[in-house]
Amino acid sequence: EMARRTAPPKRLLVLGGGPIGCELAQAFARIGSDVTQVEMADHILAREDDEVSALVAEALRADGVTLLTGHRANRIADKQLFATGPDGETAIPFDDILVATGRAARLSGYGLEALGIETGKTVITNAWLETLYPNIYAAGDVAGPYQFTHAASHQAWYAAVNALFGQFRRFKVDYRVLPAATFTDPEVARVGLNEREAKEQGIAVEITRFPLSRLDRAVTDGATTGFVKILTPPGKDRILGATIVGAHAGDMLAEITLAMRHNLGLGKILGTIHSYPTFTEANKMAAGEWRRAHAPEWAMRWLARYHGWMRG
Repeated sequence: EMARRTAPPKRLLVLGGGPIGCELAQAFARIGSDVTQVEMADHILAREDDEVSALVAEALRADGVTLLTGHRANRIADKQLFATGPDGETAIPFDDILVATGRAARLSGYGLEALGIETGKTVITNAWLETLYPNIYAAGDVAGPYQFTHAASHQAWYAAVNALFGQFRRFKVDYRVLPAATFTDPEVARVGLNEREAKEQGIAVEITRFPLSRLDRAVTDGATTGFVKILTPPGKDRILGATIVGAHAGDMLAEITLAMRHNLGLGKILGTIHSYPTFTEANKMAAGEWRRAHAPEWAMRWLARYHGWMRG
């Protein structure tokens, strides 16, 4: 009986191709479940760039996940999901189902209705996280707009400080540089703009890439899948956003998040000594790629002539 309770589901159906669906589909596949993941969109991780989605999809399939994109779930009957895909309706049998199609804030049971505190999908707050009543604050998933643990912690600081010292000074929550990570293998970490969003918003960007296959630590660890991709304004080293895919991507992103938060460009990252061999060196290598792409041709020609003359 204990073995039955602790064993993974034999056939697990995962509904949803967002970060949580992908994380759990891969995790259950690795502990022995026969996993089928169903996503209505044409690709998983719809907010990420196409190459990111494709790379994670390849990793999921390599771990044994049957990934069905472009399939709309219609109904469930007799331990089967009936979904419509490119080839019509298909029946997908399962033993257990995991629904990862988004979360809704729990707003009942706290007396909000009795107090008349406004709610929509979340508790309605102002820029200082105050509700209708200035002595009642909301933070975390229940306040939105971001359902990240680190976003909740960030909001909690503002709510606490404003509650304690708001009569002297209040602080508006700053969401300008908010990182996010998806803990699949490889990890996906992002902050600021990605290429998809830049195109949708009509923002001109320059893209600098550094593949982990060229990083000594990644080669040593056999973890060469992935890359660092950084977006900057054309001709400038100011960081508009970054996407990192690979081992330890969430940790590597912290340096770029810090640089964006304090308006430090790629030149500052390039000029910072990084321990060797580490994964964070990839950020410096990417900054070096940007620098090489912007080396003035006239200066390089002059230096070539100068050193040729020095060699006699």
